[in-house]
Amino acid sequence: MRARILIVDDNTSLAGNLRDVLEGARELDVEVALAPNGKQGLAAARRDGFDVAVVDVKLPDASGLELIAPLRAAAPHGEIVLVTGFATVDTAMAALRAGAFAFVLKSFRPEELISTVAQAIEKISLKREREELERRYRAIVDAADVLILGLNADGSVALFNPRLSALTGVAGDAALGMPFCETLVDESEQRRFNQSFQSVVEGDAAAAEVEVGVRDAVGAIRRVRWHLSGVRSGGRGGRTDLVYGIGIDVTERRALERRAADAEALNAMAPLALGLAHEIRNPLNAAVLELHLLSRGIDRLSDEAIREPMKRRVGIVEAEIGRLGRLLGEFLELARPRAPHREPVDLARVVRDVLDLEEEALASHRVEVVRDLADDCFALGDVEKLKQVVLNLVVNALDVMPDGGVLRACASGDAHEVWLSIGDTGPGIDPTILAEIFDPFFTTKAAGTGLGLAIVRKIVDQHAGRVEVSTHAAEGTTVRVRLPRFIPEPVPVSRPTTSSLPPRGAGI
Repeated sequence: MRARILIVDDNTSLAGNLRDVLEGARELDVEVALAPNGKQGLAAARRDGFDVAVVDVKLPDASGLELIAPLRAAAPHGEIVLVTGFATVDTAMAALRAGAFAFVLKSFRPEELISTVAQAIEKISLKREREELERRYRAIVDAADVLILGLNADGSVALFNPRLSALTGVAGDAALGMPFCETLVDESEQRRFNQSFQSVVEGDAAAAEVEVGVRDAVGAIRRVRWHLSGVRSGGRGGRTDLVYGIGIDVTERRALERRAADAEALNAMAPLALGLAHEIRNPLNAAVLELHLLSRGIDRLSDEAIREPMKRRVGIVEAEIGRLGRLLGEFLELARPRAPHREPVDLARVVRDVLDLEEEALASHRVEVVRDLADDCFALGDVEKLKQVVLNLVVNALDVMPDGGVLRACASGDAHEVWLSIGDTGPGIDPTILAEIFDPFFTTKAAGTGLGLAIVRKIVDQHAGRVEVSTHAAEGTTVRVRLPRFIPEPVPVSRPTTSSLPPRGAGI
């Protein structure tokens, strides 16, 4: 593409000679436009742009120095060469400070002008090439599906790609200059990250790998594996000015590994669980029968002062035996669950049935129930197992609202999925433990078993679904269960056969 040269000079004869010189030079491939004054030159620049503007310092309507700023605004990539026959050192310095590329004194040799213009065009070409490379580099950084981080030698952020912004909730511009480790790395692992970072900065290692927890947009800890490598000024042996970090979010991978380990452990425990269930249930059943007989005997006591305390103690023992029975059942369900039945299940109906079952418990906790249950939310699954899912979620919601609150029960769907959700207005879940709440035996309750949510996930996995948790401090938690939508197969339309049609001409 030919370079565009704009000559702004009121001496039309000289301007024409300059045009002939530049267009005739073998070193250049240019087209030249002329303007006799500053106003027309600026208008041409704004209309057509330029690569190099050759401007006389002394014009009838303006000074060449005054035109530098508006010309650069009209053509940001262009360069300006000032020409004058009356120059001082101060004038030349002012021109260069204003952004002029060069200052040529009259009278000059044609070779001098040609060389100056050629250098200006080369600078423009290099600038555009650099900007194109930067654009491509930025496009790669922005589009990459990995976390890309740049850290200065002091640990402050120099580069923060959009993928990392989406994970942490920190905008790229806001992250610049921020101390990354102290702000976003889990406090318990900051020392380990800094050790790896410093080993790269100080040159003890060309690169380092470290896996640490990084706080995401809601404050939860995501496991990220970082590959750190340094960029040295002055080549090999120079000081490390910048450390690049390429991060991969391995949270889901670690969760899957943990779930696989849990499943293996539970499978190994299944024979033991079945044996224990047999050995424990028999004594429990016997204890329940004995308590029933004891309660009947206590009812026959005439002294109320003796009868009531004894009945209260019997009630406590019955409640504890019931809790042991439920714990045993949950453990068996987790260790060796039965295969689910497969039938169309209306999720809205499942939620209604559980809420009706727990109506008395909800009322005793002073919990208001808000229902948003859409029709036609069918999944293929086991209705009893899905009721167990909803029941566990409702019980968890009641546990975090001992002094009352609002329970939101929803059922909805789209063309591909249906879902149900149970939300509470409790204190929310600490984001740092979100990754662990579905682990067997993990609980924050004083008397909890840690099996409720583990069973929920187990059942949902059996139905090829997934569980999502949304939580906010002091606002509550919502657990959503997503399942594939059940779409009945179309019933084929039976067509009458030829033999079933009445004979032609027969009356009907």
